[in-house]
Amino acid sequence: MSLPSCPLCQSQFVYQDQSLLICPECAHEWNPAEALAEEALLAIKDANGTTLTEGDKITMVKDLKVKASSQVIKVGTKAVIRRIVAGKDHQLDCKVDGVGEMMVTAKFVKKA
Repeated sequence: MSLPSCPLCQSQFVYQDQSLLICPECAHEWNPAEALAEEALLAIKDANGTTLTEGDKITMVKDLKVKASSQVIKVGTKAVIRRIVAGKDHQLDCKVDGVGEMMVTAKFVKKA
């Protein structure tokens, strides 16, 4: 059985102690089941259920009103994901064509 490398120092010399994995080089201890659960929480999905990552090109699937402005982002407008922010209402920090930098909710976009 192959154990994953340490998430902090990427060491391959990881050993298991009951339910924990321990890195002897940096003394980091973690539960692999909790690490998988955290990854699932951070997985942001678009309107079609595709997982989004930083650097992906996306398009809008719905007309979106811009807060504090009379501007509207139309369907099909392209954007690039700069950063993914978990735990907030707007998960995607994007650069939208013709509008600029703004936060967008993942359920209103699809991967291009």
